[in-house]
Amino acid sequence: MFYGKLLKLRSTLAFRLTVWYAGIFAIFSSVAFLLFYTLITSVLQERIDQDLLGQAQRFSVLLATEGLDAVNSNAVIEAQAAGVKKVFFRLLNLNGDVFSSSNMSYWKDIAVDGKAIGQLVRSQTPVIETIAIPNRSEEVRILYAMISPTTIAQVGQAMESQSRFIEAFKKIFFATMTLLILVAAAVGWFMARRAVSGVEAVTRTARKISEGSFQERVPVKATDDEIDQLATTFNQMLDRIQVLVTEIKEMNDNIAHDLRSPIARIRGFAEVTLTTGKSPADFEAMAASTIEECDRLLDMINTMLVISKTEAGVEKVSRDKVDIAALIGNACELFEPLAEEKNVALRYHAPEKTTVSGDARMLQRMLANLVDNAVKYTPSGGRVEVSLAENEKNELIISVRDTGIGISDADLLHVFERFYRCDRSRSQPGTGLGLSLARAIARAHGGNIAVTSALDQGSTFTITLPKNVA
Repeated sequence: MFYGKLLKLRSTLAFRLTVWYAGIFAIFSSVAFLLFYTLITSVLQERIDQDLLGQAQRFSVLLATEGLDAVNSNAVIEAQAAGVKKVFFRLLNLNGDVFSSSNMSYWKDIAVDGKAIGQLVRSQTPVIETIAIPNRSEEVRILYAMISPTTIAQVGQAMESQSRFIEAFKKIFFATMTLLILVAAAVGWFMARRAVSGVEAVTRTARKISEGSFQERVPVKATDDEIDQLATTFNQMLDRIQVLVTEIKEMNDNIAHDLRSPIARIRGFAEVTLTTGKSPADFEAMAASTIEECDRLLDMINTMLVISKTEAGVEKVSRDKVDIAALIGNACELFEPLAEEKNVALRYHAPEKTTVSGDARMLQRMLANLVDNAVKYTPSGGRVEVSLAENEKNELIISVRDTGIGISDADLLHVFERFYRCDRSRSQPGTGLGLSLARAIARAHGGNIAVTSALDQGSTFTITLPKNVA
């Protein structure tokens, strides 16, 4: 069980972030240690080199002023004062032969380097090298320098103090690094857990929603960070999904209701004809009624498909140059006979030619639906006015104004929903899809449609369309 939990922990984002935090911290700390280590060793080595060069300089001065014996005496005294295990001196001729030295019992394994002697003779520049003594942990820094034209001084100094300092530094560093990495891992785990807590909240909410709790929402902490933005977007998506699910349920109910009536009528016609029909004329009447009802069903289904495809973007809208003023005139002329029959004055005001980028067939259908509704719900003696204008944003404003029965405030919120019909409009034939189709067409062209109304005073539908749609 513990192994399973460990494997599950390793697969979590928080664990991976923690490993990244600790790993990056360890890498940068190691780089800093190497830089610091290089700096310290170079400073300590530089200090030793300065001591060796200073000693060779003193030998050169003594040799020039007091002679070789003074140099020998000073070298022995210097070695005894510093300690025979820390410093040694040798005086060599140009061939590398030793003719004088300090106590070399401790340094007997250190020979004269012929290559260093040759380099010194050629360049006349002091040569410094570091060598390791077999079976000893410390290293020795050795200087070869000319103290006279015929004399070479070999000065060596143990790097024991430097080695001790470096070892102590390494121990302190590794102990400190271990502690800091543990602290970094703990801090990284804490920060990672806080960072992914919002993601876990989204996961928990999504899991509850998948179980059927559609009212759940991700808590937002109002910090406006990336997690909050994710939670807000997720909640907005849930709200939209809930609205769509509700609309689908309502649409299914409406479809079932609207399909039931014509199907019931078809069945009623058939049943009455089969039970009472006696002549071919009766069966012909039944067939005609059936065809009429089927046409209504097909029209309703086709309209629903057009709305769905247009809203989903499946029904591609052509971008032709359309004379919208001519379309308005055609729509009004189409319904003028119906308006005259109802004694309704139908007027339109539009410039001679106004073009818009869009689909002429769809725009014509949108206008026809609105004019048809205006004439249909305007009583005798009323009037319907259609106008076209342009606002300061270079948008076209199409208004369809009537003096009809009007729409209540409660119904205004739902008039563009599919199959929705106001109580006062149920006496008129229709499916409740015309305004939904009109809004879908307007939005597909980059515009929108709005309505204002008052009971028994009339309604005004306003379409806003951009003149040019990219």
